[in-house]
Amino acid sequence: MISDGVASPVALSDDLRVDDARVIPSRTDVVARDASRVIGGPLGTHGAVGRSRRWTPIRVLFLLSLCALALSWYGKAGCLQQAPATSEANDAGHSMRLDWDNQRQFTNLCYSDVIALYGAEQLDKGAFPYKTYWFQQDQNGNTIKRYMEYPVLTGLYMYAAAQAAHGWQWLHDEFGIPGALSVVLFFNLVALGLALFWLVVVWATALTARMRIWAAWLAALSPLVIVHAFTNFDAIAVAMVAVAILAWARNKPWLAGLFIGLGVASKWYPILLLFVLLVLCLRARRVTDFLTAAAVAVLTWVVVNLPILVLYPRGWYEFFRYNSERGADSDTLFRILAKAFGFTWNITLLNAITLGLLALIACGIGYLALRAPTRPRLVQLAFLMVAGFLLVNKVWSPQYSLWLVPLAVLAIPHTRLLMTWMVIDALVWIPRMSLFLDPSRRWLPEGWFTLAVVVRALMVIVLCIVVIWQIYHPEDDLVRRDRRGRPLDDPAGGPLDGAVGAYPPRDAARLDGVAGNVAAGNVMAGDVTAGKSGGTERRFSTS
Repeated sequence: MISDGVASPVALSDDLRVDDARVIPSRTDVVARDASRVIGGPLGTHGAVGRSRRWTPIRVLFLLSLCALALSWYGKAGCLQQAPATSEANDAGHSMRLDWDNQRQFTNLCYSDVIALYGAEQLDKGAFPYKTYWFQQDQNGNTIKRYMEYPVLTGLYMYAAAQAAHGWQWLHDEFGIPGALSVVLFFNLVALGLALFWLVVVWATALTARMRIWAAWLAALSPLVIVHAFTNFDAIAVAMVAVAILAWARNKPWLAGLFIGLGVASKWYPILLLFVLLVLCLRARRVTDFLTAAAVAVLTWVVVNLPILVLYPRGWYEFFRYNSERGADSDTLFRILAKAFGFTWNITLLNAITLGLLALIACGIGYLALRAPTRPRLVQLAFLMVAGFLLVNKVWSPQYSLWLVPLAVLAIPHTRLLMTWMVIDALVWIPRMSLFLDPSRRWLPEGWFTLAVVVRALMVIVLCIVVIWQIYHPEDDLVRRDRRGRPLDDPAGGPLDGAVGAYPPRDAARLDGVAGNVAAGNVMAGDVTAGKSGGTERRFSTS
């Protein structure tokens, strides 16, 4: 039939709208273009984008993420195997036990802190974190009093999962519902919650990416997720940071502050986001927005922590004591230096060096934020700050690399580069597990682990160099252009998007030109409003 001059073999849909702003990966990304050949090739010229009510991008991303999370659980399943209990366990009424014989947790590459901490933190006994203590020997052979060493929100999550596992075990004993070892129930319940947190990460990353929504597939299918989604509890903090950035992108500084506060209450690194917001808001003269976010973040953190601090001050302080007194982790460049030159780090000196290096990185990022010719995008500086922290920190547990995943996806629009880094980082797990094996079982010499750590660090440095290059050469930053090549400022910037910066003055001239293009219809939908910034303030927003 023919309708409005358009020939079609079937009747046209009543809804003729299309999403003409969305970036189509099969047309712009060589990896997606080649992969699309499996299902028929790149999207056609006349393809209707944004009209499907069933297979929306978010739902497809969730499906991809669930596949990766299922593989991640399967990778840990080897550590959930059971074996007949010893005679002592039989006397206590338990016929089965967890089978970690012959170092199964390392030979099967399935080790998870979630399983190990269930007994180590007294959760198997129903102990409340921060109240319960135990004694153990430190690295110097001294007996010390120990408490839960995780921040409050993570500790309470662990306790809630442990109580749920005990409740499930009670239902099994009383009513015969299917059951398992309590540690297996604990792991599965924790994994279910962590999987939901990672779905939140994917959702928030996709919405923050806006017209580049499909970029979030890297967060959904990342090799780091497959290896480390259930290695520890880091998905909680990563979800909080991802939602905080989304809230800021939606011009809700108070909500961003709320989730930053929750993130800091579950892991310490989200506090770095406040510094990034501070320097960017200083340049854009949006200090009020920063103060709103910071005030809410501090208030949220206090509300979460205060009850534990008041009731169990010694247990609450354990997180800070433990991290200040621990030495250089085997995954860090500090440990490599110590082994190479045959010395042991003095903890006080090591803490001073790491803090000093972090201060230098913060100064460098502050300089970028205030003096770069074009104001950096929020996620660019957030990635640099977190990556720099990991590079100079005395601890880089393998699962910490999850912190970088959503930030890298939003900051660096280069699929092959990101996937190369993620694969290399995920493969560090193999030689790391070899370190814990008895010499007779060890399949790789220690040098392989050292090489993997160095290559990973170099790869992260390469990513940082790419980000810095694109900050100084915004024309090479694909995120700063829509699908037709028209310029954008910071799609995830929220209050910062289109705001005129105070440093340097030439930034205002650049935005004046962009605002002129908006008025002429050369840039995506925006608005230009009068304000105060040396006479005028021009803001433009993109969708």
